Amino acid sequence: MITALLTGFAARPCMRVALRYGAIAFAVLLFLLSLRRSGGRAGRLAERLETMEKANDVQRRMLEAAARRPRDHHELAERMRDVSF
Repeated sequence: MITALLTGFAARPCMRVALRYGAIAFAVLLFLLSLRRSGGRAGRLAERLETMEKANDVQRRMLEAAARRPRDHHELAERMRDVSF
């Protein structure tokens, strides 16, 4: 039933042209939607990378500060006397 209907519909030359343009328009629409989706994904990945870079920078600064800290209370007292804190 449906096959006979579609065959009769596609038998006319003007309908074939319309179907061809419709298929092209549908393909272009799918391509544009795919681009939009991949662009959104790329944006999310860029945001994650930026967040990770910020977190790594904070962690690096914390480690550098920990490396400069006094080792024991004697060194702390010495630094406080020298005002090199």
